[in-house]
Amino acid sequence: MNKLMRCFWLAVLMMAFAVPAHAADEVPGPAQSKPIALVGGTVHTMHGRPIKNGTVVFDKGKIVAVGRNVKIPDGAQRVKVNGKHVYPALFDANTDMGLIEINAVRATRDYSEAGSVNPSAQSHVSVNPDSELIPVARANGVLLALTAPRGGLIAGRSAVIQLDGWTYEDMTLRAGAGMHVDWPRMSPNAPWYPSTSSTSAASARDAALKQLEKLFDDARAYWQARRAADKAKHKRSAVDARFEAMVDVFERRVPLIVSADDLAEIQAAVAFANRQNVRLIIYGGYDAPHCAALLKEHGVSVIVAGTHRLPRRRDEGYDTAFTVPQRLRAADVTYCINGRFRFGAAMVRNLPYHAASAAAFGLPRDEAIKAITLYPAQVLGVADRVGSLKVGKDATLIVTDGDPLEITTHVKAAYVQGRAVQLTSRHTRLNEKYQKKYERTGSEGE
Repeated sequence: MNKLMRCFWLAVLMMAFAVPAHAADEVPGPAQSKPIALVGGTVHTMHGRPIKNGTVVFDKGKIVAVGRNVKIPDGAQRVKVNGKHVYPALFDANTDMGLIEINAVRATRDYSEAGSVNPSAQSHVSVNPDSELIPVARANGVLLALTAPRGGLIAGRSAVIQLDGWTYEDMTLRAGAGMHVDWPRMSPNAPWYPSTSSTSAASARDAALKQLEKLFDDARAYWQARRAADKAKHKRSAVDARFEAMVDVFERRVPLIVSADDLAEIQAAVAFANRQNVRLIIYGGYDAPHCAALLKEHGVSVIVAGTHRLPRRRDEGYDTAFTVPQRLRAADVTYCINGRFRFGAAMVRNLPYHAASAAAFGLPRDEAIKAITLYPAQVLGVADRVGSLKVGKDATLIVTDGDPLEITTHVKAAYVQGRAVQLTSRHTRLNEKYQKKYERTGSEGE
């Protein structure tokens, strides 16, 4: 590496690890100390029609009242939101938030482990609460995310996190939300950027499928032996961390989240999950509408990996990716919309615009909002806590000056479990910095 390149990468690393001058502004807020009432706004509960001139009251981090004629507790902090809208927090159902900072800098990428089979890897313990990308995402209303590992055949377990907190423990809403599998490419035909022959690709596919089957068979035998030992009150044999991580999958508490876009891959994943009697969620789902009946029959949900995608085949319409959510909805398949992994967590802020594109191509507007609020919570098993504005749920919500699907809409306030969240970020700091520069330049020019 020549001297110029060494200097370049040194500068990149310095920028990656530098502490911004105003980073302390984005500290997590204190726990809610008294009731808060958001009064006078249009409340979008995700259950039924919006409530105009409504009120949302929350106390100790939980919603205690929602409606038009709501009694506000004595001593509550009244926040007037007249002319504004109250929504549940936006929820990105598959990200690497907190696990990556700068894609080009290896030292900031912590989303994968060495090796191809890592069921015991847990993403939430690696989350960086001080990531600069977290404030950027929540400034656009995204307060919840599934942070997931990737890489290899079985990447590990993901977690639902809330984008505010001092530590990963503070941020974790549900650990072990899913076990992530990258399904092997089923077609032996090489992609448009071939690196191996079709024969080699087919051999690699067969080897990966065999490895997956063997892992599940071995893990199931371990699980059955463990259950027998517990029932007989015998001392267990040596513990295998990889197989222990699979126990919740076999007991159907944790689903397999399988990355698959092509029809053959989706069908193969469904057949595998059916043989193994495990719950399945498809992530990607480009061809999912073509096997909607199969997905519905087996209760398989789909996390649509973004709508801002190119057609995968030459003979497809330009809008194929845009219409996937609506086609799944029409087929009565459970789904939600994700902001897609491309470019990492930096793009999580664009989640509402993926839903907006689906709305522009047939998905009803209220369904598009649910696809990034309520439906991700239902798919990932946390709908009892978040996803809608209902008494007893967490007060994790946003206040906007318009429809979140519109680019011109601003998030005016945000709360995570009742805590007021600061909406400053690296973006707002840079905006203020250069506004001052140009104001100064203008005054000097006069």
